[in-house]
Amino acid sequence: IEDKAKALAPFVIAKVISAEQHPNADRLRVCMVDYGQIAGGEKPLQVVCGAPNARAGLISVFSPPGTYIPGKNITLSVGNIRGVESHGMLCSAAELELSEDHDGIIELAADAPVGKPYAEWAGLGDPVIEINLTPNRQDCTGVHGIARDLAAADMGKFKDNAPKQIKGEFPCPVQVKIEDEKLCPGFALRLVRGVKNGPSPEWLQKRLTSIGLRPINALVDITNFMTFDRARPLHVFDAKKVKGNLTVRHAKNGETILALDGKTYTLDDTMCVIADEHGVESLAGIMGGEASGCDANTTDVLIESALWNEINIAQTGRKLGINSDARYRFERGVDPAFMVPGLEMATKLVMDLCGGSSSEIVVAGKSHGDDRIIEFPLSEVKRLAGIDVPFPEMKLILGHLGFMVAGTGPVVKVAVPSWRSDVHGKADIVEEIVRIVGVDSVPLTPFERGDAPRKPVLTQLQLRTRRAKRALAARGMLEAVTWSFVSRPQAELFGGGQPELTLANPIASDLSDMRPSLIAGLVAAAQANADRGFPDVVLFEVGQIFKGDRPEDQFMAASGVRRALASSKGIGRFWSGSATVDALDAKADALAVLAAAGAPMQGLQIVSAKESKNFPAWLHPGRSGAIQIGPQNVLGYFGELHPRALEALKADGPLVAFEVILERIPDAKAKPTRAKPLLELSPFQPVSRDFAFIVDRSVKAGDIVRTAQAVDKKLITGVTVFDVYEGKGIDDGKKSIGIAVTLQPREKTLTDQEIDAVASKIVADVTKKTGGVLRG
Repeated sequence: IEDKAKALAPFVIAKVISAEQHPNADRLRVCMVDYGQIAGGEKPLQVVCGAPNARAGLISVFSPPGTYIPGKNITLSVGNIRGVESHGMLCSAAELELSEDHDGIIELAADAPVGKPYAEWAGLGDPVIEINLTPNRQDCTGVHGIARDLAAADMGKFKDNAPKQIKGEFPCPVQVKIEDEKLCPGFALRLVRGVKNGPSPEWLQKRLTSIGLRPINALVDITNFMTFDRARPLHVFDAKKVKGNLTVRHAKNGETILALDGKTYTLDDTMCVIADEHGVESLAGIMGGEASGCDANTTDVLIESALWNEINIAQTGRKLGINSDARYRFERGVDPAFMVPGLEMATKLVMDLCGGSSSEIVVAGKSHGDDRIIEFPLSEVKRLAGIDVPFPEMKLILGHLGFMVAGTGPVVKVAVPSWRSDVHGKADIVEEIVRIVGVDSVPLTPFERGDAPRKPVLTQLQLRTRRAKRALAARGMLEAVTWSFVSRPQAELFGGGQPELTLANPIASDLSDMRPSLIAGLVAAAQANADRGFPDVVLFEVGQIFKGDRPEDQFMAASGVRRALASSKGIGRFWSGSATVDALDAKADALAVLAAAGAPMQGLQIVSAKESKNFPAWLHPGRSGAIQIGPQNVLGYFGELHPRALEALKADGPLVAFEVILERIPDAKAKPTRAKPLLELSPFQPVSRDFAFIVDRSVKAGDIVRTAQAVDKKLITGVTVFDVYEGKGIDDGKKSIGIAVTLQPREKTLTDQEIDAVASKIVADVTKKTGGVLRG
């Protein structure tokens, strides 16, 4: 709510008693000002003013010290200007934010009462209320529609002054042809001759400036007034600049138009235009052209009032990047029955303000929409909203909103007004009644809980998504949200690029396909950080990926990237002496996600690219792996990005990544056992023992881990790999794998003999399973 009267309350009407040249400045005057205090015996105030129209006898607007000046965003104080004290300020219209006129101070009528508040005398006590609309209420894009709604809610009386028909004095010399009625269902046109286009009257300028519009000239101001007052955008052509008849048609590919905003737009054949013999004169329903615009020399005007296809208007405006007041209304839909009456109303305003004589109206296509009548059972209000509304009250509410009701029940016929294109069925009518009666009248009715147990609020996938995000954030990764679209080459790189995943209307050429992986967006984000001086980047994202256009081909994935020195090796034991990222970082991140999401960690298998089917081409085949539960259920991949992938993504390494498909994690089996404590702590100290085995290079570390874990599943609570070594001291074809085994006693502290027995069993089983030997 903007209340000018409240904001401008300190400003008063004042009279300049004298205006003398400033002793130290050629462009300044020293004025003695009376703002009503002289009558009380006080002396006039001295004000230094630089306005060229400051003179003795002028009645203007004065602001005393302590006043906030909105146009300058300052609060006045007693100032010293070139050695002369100034006690206040004589104001321009721009400084009061009443217009953009800042060439001089405001000049008021000679009979303006000195000492009176300016806002009160100027009639600024009508606050401006700015509201936001939902897209369905196109009727309220004009003040007229808002007034109807307020009156229906008993907030005043609705003044519905129907436009009067203006009889044409001569035939309209310009005809209209519509080539495609799907783009333009109706078009009305008339000529007004002998107009005099100049500044619009003060009342119209005030209306426009109050809502932030700049008055231009009477003809343009009238169309703006119709747009905001009646939600009826119109366009006026300078008739002498239009050659021949008008045609409403598809634009031709490559056609251009210099629009009224001073920009040139290139059009295509999906767009609707108004053209004459010379070419395009207007972007239909969006913006007029500069070539046929009205100016001070305009004497004959063509006034156009038309109906446009809402979807086409929205698509054209989006393609060209034009957000005009006309587009805002036409893409939501305007009242089809007001097309011709709106033209009549605009004609009367033109003739009243600019003079002239009008032609007959030319109408092409339909001048109104289709009638809509809904069979409405009165019991629907009670059934859907739970409130009892007497039929006379229903009829009164609907009548105030413009609906017509025929019949007395139990089923009546309701005719929907032409300006309410959002009303299609019985529930919509119930909504109209309920919102006027008041939503507070709807009783609080609890749902029947029934005897069945409550279902979880979150689905399994939602829980996994949350847990995956928390697990990755706990590992020091930062969450990113990237585009759901990628370019065609990137989509093909990550296994996508199918025609069914290509967007019909992409927002950019490099965002043409639905993403088959989150990695492309994360790599781009990591590289963008590196380009700006932050090379050690660690990012993750949990979001949807698309392998096809069927619902079962869409998955929720958890992915992450690490770059340069953003290693996770600082977490836990780290012996390698380097913090550069490698495949093991990505593996640790992937396993952390799987553990948090409830995957059966003991059943997971880590396999190389050679052992995995359909291994992704974006990973380095020798420095990556797949995580699976058997060859038929691959949960995800991890490792270094392939050099070709880095080149295609225009990224620099070292860079590792992982991607886990959360839906592929099998659900935990429900066990019919007694409830166990969520946290069971042992009072006894755990024991850790390290083992290093020399095995063939073909032996997998995971096989050693599983073998050691199986020795005593109750006592052994953890087995981790802390070292893999090949080189000096190890025979060719061999490698050393070091594991740490944690023993957690439950009943008593372990003796040395018991610990040695478990250790011996681990050595024996691993040696038998892998053929390796314990490293000396």
